[in-house]
Amino acid sequence: MAERPVAPTASELVLETDTGSTVMSPGRDYHVGRDPLSDIVFDDARVSWHHAVLRCDQDHWTLADQHSTNGTYADGRRIEHWAVRPGSEIRFGSPADGPRAVPADAPEPAPDRPSAVSQPRLTGTFRRPTSVRPLPPRTVRIGRAPDNDLVVDDLTVSRRHAELRAHPDGTYEIADLDSHNGTYLNGRPVTCARVGPGDIIGVGHSAFCVVGTELQEYVDTGEVSLDVQELTVTVDGGRTVLLDHVSFPVGEKCLLAVVGPSGAGKSTLLNALTGQRPADRGTVLYDGRDLYRDYAELRGRIGLVPQDDILHPQLTVRAALTYAAELRFPEDTAPAEREARVSEVIRELGLEHRADQPVHRLSGGQRKRVSVALELLTKPSLLFLDEPTSGLDPGMDRSVMTMLRGLADDGRTVVVVTHSVLSLGGCDRLLVLAPGGRVAYYGLPDDALAFLGHEQWPEAFEAFDREPDRDWAGQYRASPFHRHYVTEATTQPHHPGPAPAGPAPPPRPRGWGAQLGTLVRRYTAVLSADRTFLVVMTALPFVMGAMARALAGGRLTPDTAMNALLILCVGAVLTGAANAVRELVKERPVYRRERAVGLPRSAYLLSKIVVLGTVTVAQAVVLTLVALLGVDLDAPGGRGVLLPPLAEITLAVALLAFTAMMLGLLVSALVRKEEVTMPLLVLLAIVQVVFCGALLTLHGVPGLEQLSWLVPSRWALGAMAGTVGLSRLVPGKLTADPLFRHTPGVWLLDLAMLLVLSALCGLAVARLLRRQEPAVMRK
Repeated sequence: MAERPVAPTASELVLETDTGSTVMSPGRDYHVGRDPLSDIVFDDARVSWHHAVLRCDQDHWTLADQHSTNGTYADGRRIEHWAVRPGSEIRFGSPADGPRAVPADAPEPAPDRPSAVSQPRLTGTFRRPTSVRPLPPRTVRIGRAPDNDLVVDDLTVSRRHAELRAHPDGTYEIADLDSHNGTYLNGRPVTCARVGPGDIIGVGHSAFCVVGTELQEYVDTGEVSLDVQELTVTVDGGRTVLLDHVSFPVGEKCLLAVVGPSGAGKSTLLNALTGQRPADRGTVLYDGRDLYRDYAELRGRIGLVPQDDILHPQLTVRAALTYAAELRFPEDTAPAEREARVSEVIRELGLEHRADQPVHRLSGGQRKRVSVALELLTKPSLLFLDEPTSGLDPGMDRSVMTMLRGLADDGRTVVVVTHSVLSLGGCDRLLVLAPGGRVAYYGLPDDALAFLGHEQWPEAFEAFDREPDRDWAGQYRASPFHRHYVTEATTQPHHPGPAPAGPAPPPRPRGWGAQLGTLVRRYTAVLSADRTFLVVMTALPFVMGAMARALAGGRLTPDTAMNALLILCVGAVLTGAANAVRELVKERPVYRRERAVGLPRSAYLLSKIVVLGTVTVAQAVVLTLVALLGVDLDAPGGRGVLLPPLAEITLAVALLAFTAMMLGLLVSALVRKEEVTMPLLVLLAIVQVVFCGALLTLHGVPGLEQLSWLVPSRWALGAMAGTVGLSRLVPGKLTADPLFRHTPGVWLLDLAMLLVLSALCGLAVARLLRRQEPAVMRK
């Protein structure tokens, strides 16, 4: 009968270093070295990449040197294998001034011992506070301005952000001061809430905790871990599995590449890791904190670069970054502060010589750098990229991956989903997904092909298709790689539960008017830089107006009146719809990303309406004046219904053009590809002509009459016909339509219906935009 292994009887050990403390539990090894994936990392050239190992040997801890170049020293003596004694001084790389560590027995974690993570006793992760200060028995104001009691040097924090208010009974409450990005208590946005022992107050990249008479601050510097536990995503009522119990840890300053054949679930995994589409089951731990539960707060520390560029190609690099900074930073951020951050990011990404060039003139690799720069504005700790090298040549591919390597080394965790296998050697970890969203391998990139049993990546990917019944995930779980890179490397406890915690809805950003102003200015700049758009949109009303003028001649007659008004309808519809029919679909990646970081849907939509509406109404006025200025409209008694005839027709054409613009936005929100918008524009114009009432008798025809009520040109033609008294000029069954009457009630009804149709289109567009947003933003 085999002997049962004896469980270690040693107690937990705390290893205190100059950068923080690590609580070590018996049952696993702890690696020391310069490797960013080590348990205790020393960024010192004298320390070897894999320097030493701490392990529990039954009732005591031991330290073993791993043949390091410069040695390991305990109490001044070089050691190879040493029984750890609490209170002794350990030096790595030099006995005099090498990185220092002092072991100590771990006390029972007290409830008031704060950390930068939720539930520190469970996670075993304790970080040394960035600062500790006594709490005064009064209100403490927190913000970016120098005159606050507690100054937070973070551009995502408002100048007057929050107050920690003291109560006479010795308790405190946190109150948000209408900040731009919100104040959080244990990951949830709050306006005013009591602060209890162990509660974590989130302000920007900082966390605060009240401990007795002290206020301890923890600043997220970017060196965070990510722990993925049993992520599962299903569709079709659970019948189709997109991710199947995916688990892996990602250490600080790690560059992780995710590869796999098409349909293996790479994009699904990316959406689950970023909170865009939370997994149905499983947990994502951001430095020990449940990402889904605390998403409202942590989303500001996550950068996401989708496969499609999140840029307006007409803008220069500097302008694109400046507008993004205006949207993401608080309204009270000074222009000089924003410009300084933009310049800093441009330098960091090596874009100084391209800063004043339009984005569309950059190479593919340079555009991807600009997209990354946009995400780095807010200094995210986690950076995710979806296919950043797609469509790039091998040289650009290598350049982008080298850039990502540098970003990770600078103190970020970088996860890149890619089809390219050219530069995997520069990554710290590689995750290979098999079809069905299963983990086929996780570990060092250099060991992946040998583990999968192939010499080249194309052969490995072909094997996934040739052997669909092979248990790739089971083979990996049974391998030493899983034990070393997943089981032993996972420091966070398993979080049980059938489903992830429900995310709190992110707070509404403050400064809605300021964001609307920024969006309007940016969209105006984009349109102004599009010369083709300007030429076409300037010429169109003149061309259509000249056609109507040729038909009208000097006076509206029974032979010319109907055709002239019909041309005005067609011109208004084409002008308005053509302006808007591409504007939402071509910006969909930009909108999704900006919405994920807090852009209000209403501000985005209203900015489109304001700019396009202004342009469209101006075009409609030009169209009408070119067509009818100086023309005898032959209105009854020379007067319109309520206004001068030309003014009434101009108003009707402007409202029709505006409503057609809203219809164009609706089409743009409906379609998935920009290429299909032009055929739909033609179809839209034909429908307007057929159902306007100029060609067919609609009144009294069941079905057709009701259908025509949804056609804007029907009401606009009715208003114009009423102004000129068309039934008098062109008597007949066609012009006997009740909507053509020269009466105030009918004329006002015609115009009111155009406004109603515009409003209905606006509501429909808002609902369709909601469908394009990250799932968590729809709460």
